[in-house]
Amino acid sequence: MARLFALNRSVLKSHLQAGHASLCAALCVTALSAVLVQPASAQSNQSSGSGAMVKGLPDFTELVEQVGPSVVNIRTLEKAAVRDGQGNEPDPEMQEFFRRFFGVPMPSPNAPNAPRQQRPNRGQPDEQPRGVGSGFILSADGFVMTNAHVVDGADQVVVTLPDKREFKARIVGLDKRTDVAVVKIDAVGLPAVKIGDVNRLKVGEWVMAIGSPFGLDNTVTAGIVSAKQRDTGDYLSFIQTDVAINPGNSGGPLINMRGEVVGINSQIYSRSGGFMGISFAIPIDEAVRVSEQLRATGKVQRGRLGVQIDQVTKEVAESLGLSKAQGALVRGVEQGSPAEKAGIEPGDIILKFEGKVIEKSSDLPRMVGSIKPGTRSTIQVWRRGSLKDMPISVGEVEAEKPVKKAVAPEKPPAANVTKLLGLTLSEMTDAQKKELKLRGGVRVDAVAEPASRAGIQEGDVILSLANNETPNVQTFEAVVAKLDRSKPVSLLIRRGEWAQYTVIRPTR
Repeated sequence: MARLFALNRSVLKSHLQAGHASLCAALCVTALSAVLVQPASAQSNQSSGSGAMVKGLPDFTELVEQVGPSVVNIRTLEKAAVRDGQGNEPDPEMQEFFRRFFGVPMPSPNAPNAPRQQRPNRGQPDEQPRGVGSGFILSADGFVMTNAHVVDGADQVVVTLPDKREFKARIVGLDKRTDVAVVKIDAVGLPAVKIGDVNRLKVGEWVMAIGSPFGLDNTVTAGIVSAKQRDTGDYLSFIQTDVAINPGNSGGPLINMRGEVVGINSQIYSRSGGFMGISFAIPIDEAVRVSEQLRATGKVQRGRLGVQIDQVTKEVAESLGLSKAQGALVRGVEQGSPAEKAGIEPGDIILKFEGKVIEKSSDLPRMVGSIKPGTRSTIQVWRRGSLKDMPISVGEVEAEKPVKKAVAPEKPPAANVTKLLGLTLSEMTDAQKKELKLRGGVRVDAVAEPASRAGIQEGDVILSLANNETPNVQTFEAVVAKLDRSKPVSLLIRRGEWAQYTVIRPTR
């Protein structure tokens, strides 16, 4: 632009000297136009030089027309005995329910002009509204997917289609662990949703939800994927979004821009009970796997090992010689479980299952849970500085058992003091070993610094020190004598039914 201006200035000067004033004016207009009106390509180049071009916001209208007919409203009813006596008015909470979800007040059954069917039958059970949720049509023959918490405990489920047709639904099956349920209505030719690929879903991608928040049918909200693989449960990692989800949205679909269902809206993070910008959806691939089992057998079979696990911290990993903090720390092994039969011990670090690396402890129950019970698998553990591969036969998940209370240990016959670690120790009796099902170990009778700082407590049993088994006090003290006082050292301790690692820094 500066070069163009310099050129025109010399031309203007020569024409002014020759008395051509009108021609000079024309040249000025031409130069100014060249500066102000730049080609589109030049503007585009300037924009691209400062960053990516800003795109327009997405239009969801076509998606709503495409997926909307497949999203249903789900109402649940439960039987409740009508209260007896004078002044039998509806419960205030039920009145508020009717006002918020149906837009009308709940009629009093004792009103003089109340219809006969609304008057109370003394002592007879009556069906009352229980809750409202959402769902979506899985198949044209009437299978509908929703959340387990929407239909769990309901005596009757009513599904309302967008065209206002209502059907009484049968609960095919529900799985509380994943919060997935399948119900069936007697209808054919229904518009089923398209199932998407969760692996293609990206953080920052636009997504949309359709549901019935607060009973407001076919409400559409939109946002982006905030995160993937968000750990909030034992068997699922959730999709996190900022899509507005409120009570009544539960069970509705999360939809990508291709009109495919990628998740089931299930949970929100809230301090008020309403939406606060964080919501969670069950990945559709996990939900479909569960639904297939529910449709086939009415229940879900999951594999189990029979271990209690915990995270492996960076400090514990370093003290055990692991290159990084990964895997699942075995804190306890259930009696008679597949893990016990395979030889897994408390203190083992499970690094792989069926050849797949376990990055964090929550990966293990998901991997094992997806395996059919009875399958022969291989598990890799890190035990006292070395890798060990073990064959294991996967069991089946059972109902949770109450945790057995730890029995108070007998008074030890003698005590020995290890001042370097701040521990007063004693040998375990045969009865104590039998009770805890241990081959050996030393019992902690008292703690001082630095043991107390490491969280060690009286009554703990130390099973290993610095990756060396400590079946008795003599072996324990021999290991202590060889310790490098400048470095922290790991201890594997047993506390009641549980085992855990802790790191202690010796006194210098």
